[in-house]
Amino acid sequence: MKRRPFPAAHDRPPNSTTAAAADHSRHIEWQNSAITKAARAAIKSQSARCLWLTGLSGAGKTTIANLLDEALYQRGYHSFVLDGDRCRDGLCRDLDFSLAGRMENVRRVSEVARLMVDAGLIVIVSLISPLASQREMARKLFEKGEFLEVFVNTPLEVCEARDPKGLYRKARDGLIPEFTGISSAYEPPANAEIVLDGEAPPTDLVQKMLMALNAR
Repeated sequence: MKRRPFPAAHDRPPNSTTAAAADHSRHIEWQNSAITKAARAAIKSQSARCLWLTGLSGAGKTTIANLLDEALYQRGYHSFVLDGDRCRDGLCRDLDFSLAGRMENVRRVSEVARLMVDAGLIVIVSLISPLASQREMARKLFEKGEFLEVFVNTPLEVCEARDPKGLYRKARDGLIPEFTGISSAYEPPANAEIVLDGEAPPTDLVQKMLMALNAR
């Protein structure tokens, strides 16, 4: 399968290397593997997919993602979690939390997720990804049916009461600028494939996701 193009230049964060990267891309030719994505998934007896969990900080995304990963493993599936904090610690360590930095963070994570789907895996992404344009940018990298947007719908007041990392308190104190839900907007998905009630027990939500996957 020929590689899908990168998002348009205006969707990528402006920086000093953008022009150089664009010039360099003219010399890149995507090499198709003799082993297809379908074959890699078939040998694992599964359909390769990207489950993109979005929601506010503290919504329960990572808890759900890890429980789902464990449930899939126990059933003999091959899956992997791309967690926002884990990616920020390595892959995206050099990025800040400005709009441009967040757009690039989503772009990098979605590109890695796409490669994992190409390897025949079930990829579970846990990422706030607050803007609809960010999530649409990720969706466009995948074939129809491969990308499932999962909205962990947890009210702001519940997330703030949980505040597992103390981030909301710091944001309220003005220590964290542009914090999603406080000083930066979150755009809920309008047509997510799966919507989860973030106040329900996480184990129940995992069962709902497993049922949704079986139905697809």
